[in-house]
Amino acid sequence: MGTQFPQNAGHLRLVEQSAGPVALRAAGATGAVHPLPPTVCPAAGADFAQTLHAAIEASGLSLDRIRTELVQQGVRVSVTTLSYWRRGRSQPERAASVRAVALLEELLGLPAGTLSSLLGPPRPRGRWVAQPVPDALPVSAIWPEEQQIAEVFDELDAPPIGELERLSVHDAYYVGPDRQGQTLRTRQVVRATTAGVNRCLVVQKADEGTVGCPEITSIRHARQGRVRRKPEIGLLVSELLLDRPLGQGDSTVFEYEVELPPAGPTTVYARRFAVPVREYVLQVHFDPATLPAHCERYERGGGEERDRLRERLWIGASASVHAIATDQQPGQTGIRWEWD
Repeated sequence: MGTQFPQNAGHLRLVEQSAGPVALRAAGATGAVHPLPPTVCPAAGADFAQTLHAAIEASGLSLDRIRTELVQQGVRVSVTTLSYWRRGRSQPERAASVRAVALLEELLGLPAGTLSSLLGPPRPRGRWVAQPVPDALPVSAIWPEEQQIAEVFDELDAPPIGELERLSVHDAYYVGPDRQGQTLRTRQVVRATTAGVNRCLVVQKADEGTVGCPEITSIRHARQGRVRRKPEIGLLVSELLLDRPLGQGDSTVFEYEVELPPAGPTTVYARRFAVPVREYVLQVHFDPATLPAHCERYERGGGEERDRLRERLWIGASASVHAIATDQQPGQTGIRWEWD
């Protein structure tokens, strides 16, 4: 091996030697490198979680220090996720997580492949397996920011996409007199396809070029859990904790309001769907003193840049327009407008 990773002041870095286990040394230290305990040999029949737990215990490293080391190697994994992995509550599945496993083997003094060979196929979460959604689209077909969102989903241990069936989604988008989007109010009616469902993730994306993230300001019939922000791309991913765990077939309703960051004049609002939704209603409300010259509804398939449907909308006396989609298919549905 014989490669030494660059060192930064104030951090512990990995140091590889031509022989012997991986060692840790404080950045800038000139003394001898103190090796980690001998490599942990997994017990016969031990699974991924048991082997990882034993290796962490033998190393004497805290989860926070491990997290820091992974960040220094370009991989972000939260302490919570590491804890879930070692306790068997979840396992690495996405590309960034699999890379983290290889770094963990190196950091903990394990032979290459010790942990990764124990992963096996992705495991179901919850007490029963969520029913597969045959028409579901991957994240890459829904969000151009696939890598960033995938990393956040992994950090928050995103539940399987089929756990909650969306029966109805209602978006009300409000545009102010300055022609900027101000508020989004969303109401969702969902039904559990498995037992024990108690949370979901919602994604909000600001307009292109906007500095800052949308923020959820109020929630009804649920409460906010963990939140992750990526201001550089205007991304907010929020965990909503339902009022109660749902049994298979149980339904619930939750609502939330989002405050949008300041931006230039907005000309479109759309929702992206990874799975079919029975009913989608979108309303856009304008200030009566500042109405657009033209409005239209559009639909696109997942990953498509051309509209598969365009329909002109009439702006009524209420200074609003709406679009309704029954049996909404995966892809994108929205309303766009032009200012005079």
